[in-house]
Amino acid sequence: MLRLADEIIGGKRIHPEDDTNLFISADIKLLCEGADRIRKHFCGDHVDLCSIINGKSGKCSENCRFCAQSAHNCTGVNEYQFLDTETILNECKHNEARGVHRFSIVTAGRTLNNDDFEKAFEAYSTLHEKTDMMLCGSHGLLTDEQFRRLRLAGVSRYHCNIETSRRNFPNICTTHTFEDKIDCINRAMNAGFEVCSGGIIGMGETWADRIDMAVTLAELGVTSIPINALMPIKGTPFEDLERLSEEDILRTVAIFRYIVPTADIRLAAGRDLMTECGKQAFFSGANSTITGDMLTTSGNDIKGDVKMLSDMGFDIEKRKRNE
Repeated sequence: MLRLADEIIGGKRIHPEDDTNLFISADIKLLCEGADRIRKHFCGDHVDLCSIINGKSGKCSENCRFCAQSAHNCTGVNEYQFLDTETILNECKHNEARGVHRFSIVTAGRTLNNDDFEKAFEAYSTLHEKTDMMLCGSHGLLTDEQFRRLRLAGVSRYHCNIETSRRNFPNICTTHTFEDKIDCINRAMNAGFEVCSGGIIGMGETWADRIDMAVTLAELGVTSIPINALMPIKGTPFEDLERLSEEDILRTVAIFRYIVPTADIRLAAGRDLMTECGKQAFFSGANSTITGDMLTTSGNDIKGDVKMLSDMGFDIEKRKRNE
């Protein structure tokens, strides 16, 4: 694994036709050591911190089997319409003051209707004017014109998870397709966005599915890959699935680093499944994380993450926003 890590540093890349069984059988310590070596070479010691706000909650038309906000699932989730701009701005400023680098509004639903899109446009325009945050958006399958306007509002990165492999996607959702996701990502890139796209592990997929997801993301050229470990939610079809082991999560993070060596590998939901809130994952290929004082699925609050990462020797100084 260390030899392969050096080959990847030297320019080798993993392709769909390659034998990837070695990732599954490799010694976990050597696998993670090699992934950490790749991370250091391509990404350095800077850790990117992002936070999100749930801009609109519940009553989602899509039937994603993992999701608390789907109208197809009975989870008792808190439901509300698009938040007002002042509420979003206050949360953004709160995160900015604590050293977070990026901020995203996330909304439930297949896309945004015209009224909600105008609210999003107003909110992003205000955030861009009144903060120095790098702005990201996550609003489903938008149109080309909506992407164009988000860019005008100051959003520089768009989030659209592919969730899993192409093969496994129909087991996760049937109200939209894997191809819908790929099309959205390509249109976002064509509109000038960086793209954040990853998925959820622990939804009954195989190791081959996880590797295929990583290869797809590498082929797409995404710059940020959030890896979520499923936290089963009561009232969803996945409520009784067994939670992943820490070794499974670390192996997945490391594999993604080998396959997508230059991207930000971002820890998302499920950090509480690992000891010390995923500390070892940052030595296994991860170089970014979702954080926040209002999150319940990603572990530490902002202060805890800042202290942990600083104590580990990582650079968490805020970078200037690219205008």
